[in-house]
Amino acid sequence: MEVIPYLGRMNVSETPPSDDAARLYLRVTLVVAIAMGVGAALEWVPSEPSPWRWLPLGIAYLVGGAPIFRDTVETLREGRLSIDFLMGAAALGAAAVGQPLEGVILIFLFSLSNALEAHAMGRTRRAIGSLMGLHPEEATLIGEGGEEMGRVPVSALVPGHRIRVRPGERVAGDGRVVEGTSEIDQSAITGESVPVAKSRGDDVFAGTINEGGTLIVEVTRRQEESMLARIVRLVEEAQEQRAPAQEFIDRFAHPYTLLVLGGSAAVALVGWLAFDMTLADAIYRAMTVLVVASPCALVISTPSAILSGIANGARHGILFKGGAYLDLAGTIDAVAFDKTGTLTVGHPRLLDQLALKDESTLLRFTAALELPSEHHLARALVEAARLEGAQLPPTRDFRALPGKGVSGEVEGRRIWAGNRTMAEEEGAEIPSRVLTWTGEQTGLGRSVVVAGEGPEVLGAFSFGDELKPDAAATVRALRGEGVRWIAVLSGDSPDAVRAVAAGLGADEVLAGLLPDEKVDTVRKLKADWRGVAMVGDGVNDAPAMVTATIGIAMGAVGTDVAIETADVVLMSDELHKVRYAIHLGKRARRVVRQNVWFSVGWMALLIIAATTVGLPLTLAVVAHEGSTLLVILNGLRLLVGRPAP
Repeated sequence: MEVIPYLGRMNVSETPPSDDAARLYLRVTLVVAIAMGVGAALEWVPSEPSPWRWLPLGIAYLVGGAPIFRDTVETLREGRLSIDFLMGAAALGAAAVGQPLEGVILIFLFSLSNALEAHAMGRTRRAIGSLMGLHPEEATLIGEGGEEMGRVPVSALVPGHRIRVRPGERVAGDGRVVEGTSEIDQSAITGESVPVAKSRGDDVFAGTINEGGTLIVEVTRRQEESMLARIVRLVEEAQEQRAPAQEFIDRFAHPYTLLVLGGSAAVALVGWLAFDMTLADAIYRAMTVLVVASPCALVISTPSAILSGIANGARHGILFKGGAYLDLAGTIDAVAFDKTGTLTVGHPRLLDQLALKDESTLLRFTAALELPSEHHLARALVEAARLEGAQLPPTRDFRALPGKGVSGEVEGRRIWAGNRTMAEEEGAEIPSRVLTWTGEQTGLGRSVVVAGEGPEVLGAFSFGDELKPDAAATVRALRGEGVRWIAVLSGDSPDAVRAVAAGLGADEVLAGLLPDEKVDTVRKLKADWRGVAMVGDGVNDAPAMVTATIGIAMGAVGTDVAIETADVVLMSDELHKVRYAIHLGKRARRVVRQNVWFSVGWMALLIIAATTVGLPLTLAVVAHEGSTLLVILNGLRLLVGRPAP
């Protein structure tokens, strides 16, 4: 039988108790409850005093007091006093003044509170621990000739191995698709609610679900290095890092415990010497003060909220790298966004075209010409043609002229595409209509490619980096979260940045910035605002992210620099999660304030009542433990909620 150690009432520096600890507390509580019930029944049985009448209460003291005693000894060795010590002293004091049943009631309620606390706080641990359960235990290994080699443990997979992932199966390891097409549900990693299409060359991650066809995946990381394992490690480390409020309470707990002991002793002495109370009554009142002055609710007020907020974020692909960063997210009133890859999709797209003759023929022939090219504008044109369902004929005699354009033969016609220099070399004169249109497009920060056949210009295409669909909505939502200043920082040309920021509603747009200039801009923002968040891709924006109050890395799946640099890591490219990260921070700060003020106020009220009019010990225990559970439940509210789409 496995022996589960008693963890004691959770310290602010400890991680949430496990389910095993909760079950242990529950067993102790059950034994104490039975003994308490028998002892209470014997109190009503008329008979001569007998040692047997005290046996049930003695069992309750031994069983319920053993874990309290063990925790007290451990903390005394560390040179501090725990709350368990205060509870144990109060229970023994009640027995010393002839009220052992009330002492047992105290032990019972304290044990029950520990059990409920361990169960409630364990929910945050389970929210994270469930991620590791997503990792399959075995994978189907594929040999060099494509034959199946059988099922192997996931731990045996190494980079270079190929595995087969059938429909409905979880991907066994991080890797790259080498054969097949499918849709992957990767919500466990990125928090995305919609499956993502995957084909040859695309990355996939361990723990995600294959919802379509069969895939052959080449493993690129070992199990312990997978993105899923890294997420779990990050969150576990975050749970161990304390918020500023937790640090303060941790320093406050030990001296306050000494103060409570001294105050309780003073209550007993003053009551006995100055108010003609019997020694037993004075000690009883002191024990009551000892109970109500114990800061259980205050100690648990911050971690219950912080850990719940971290767990909620992790469930939705938002990783806070510590409680301090969740707390700081609640102070943000200015946000600086990088442009490329953060506010925009990160690669050029065909935005507009001007056809002097047939528009569909222009796109089809030019895309066919660009098909062999590796240029990023060529890829954008081919992608646009394929989205329209165009069948691209083969290109012969393809030539690429660096800095000018490309040319080749498509269905027997000599087609060219490029800039004005390319047109001049082909002997083509660009019509005024095309020149006017080109000027309009470049004024919007777009790139223009002219296409033609021999000396004849057929039309032109404009390309640009588009805003993500949820960019403008995210900015509006941030305003609703109390963010008062939004800046766009970019190294692109002013025209390109202004074009993107026009529909965004930003307060400040700065273009042509080098990385050190972004740092200077963030420093200026920090001088003007309480908290500044820098949102970027985690690579060229790393210096500015480190300088900001918190750095938020966008779309960090597979990006080592983003995970290492940022304070908050968003596993997907969904911009609205920036708003949710700040929303969680503000909620956490509100809940912590509520918990702290309630804990302090309720404790002060009980202390005043106990020292003046007096309180029955049983009522004091119920009021004390009840406040602790209320604080925990209030903190657990942060487990509820999800990013608005």
